[in-house]
Amino acid sequence: MIGISSFCLSETPLDTALGRLLEVTGRIEIMDEGLHFLSSTDVPESYPARYSIHAPFHGLNIASVFEPIRRASIGVLADCFSAAAEIDAPVVIHPGYFAWENERELALRQFRQSCEDLAAAAREYSVAFSFENMAGMNFFLLRTPDDLGRAGPVGLTLDVGHAHLNGCLPEFLAGPFCHMHLHDNNGKTDSHSPVGSGTIDFRPVLAAMKERKATAVVEVGTFEGAAKSLRALERM
Repeated sequence: MIGISSFCLSETPLDTALGRLLEVTGRIEIMDEGLHFLSSTDVPESYPARYSIHAPFHGLNIASVFEPIRRASIGVLADCFSAAAEIDAPVVIHPGYFAWENERELALRQFRQSCEDLAAAAREYSVAFSFENMAGMNFFLLRTPDDLGRAGPVGLTLDVGHAHLNGCLPEFLAGPFCHMHLHDNNGKTDSHSPVGSGTIDFRPVLAAMKERKATAVVEVGTFEGAAKSLRALERM
């Protein structure tokens, strides 16, 4: 079953958003920020669904060259793991970024340390997590399959729209991943558009998803666009 991210209802309180999403899907990814920040799990526990959690990312950087910021980011994500354990949800994490090209290697070392720290926290809470490949801006880590190799063994949530922007979707589809974010774009901007409104061919995407037995959620900007995307994917 393909689900929907609560991103499409980010301006709606979480309880209302979950009620609307359950009208069209039983799989929901909670965008753990803003109105949907999980200070407790009382709300999702009241709505029966298969959950995943997109961990907080604004203001966080697990690849920060400033060690106090890196450690604080890990602390926020460990709190997210605690909530995820209560609703039996895997967690998707942004891999971090660097400010200056000459800090890239240090940022990668910081990221690898964060991978170890997160793995320890995941064992403590008995949750699974993976990293999302990022969009076209050069300062993000994990934009291409080559970046995955340099970062070491990490689980991947394949963001189809981001991979398309970076011109490497076929290469990502040929590799390992456990989860997917599905949205469309024109190959130029990270628009998170409904499936079928951009230039991505989703037929090989769905074939690879089935082959990997991966889970997936639609991650577009509006509820109407998310529902339209589900219908388009069902037709494929």
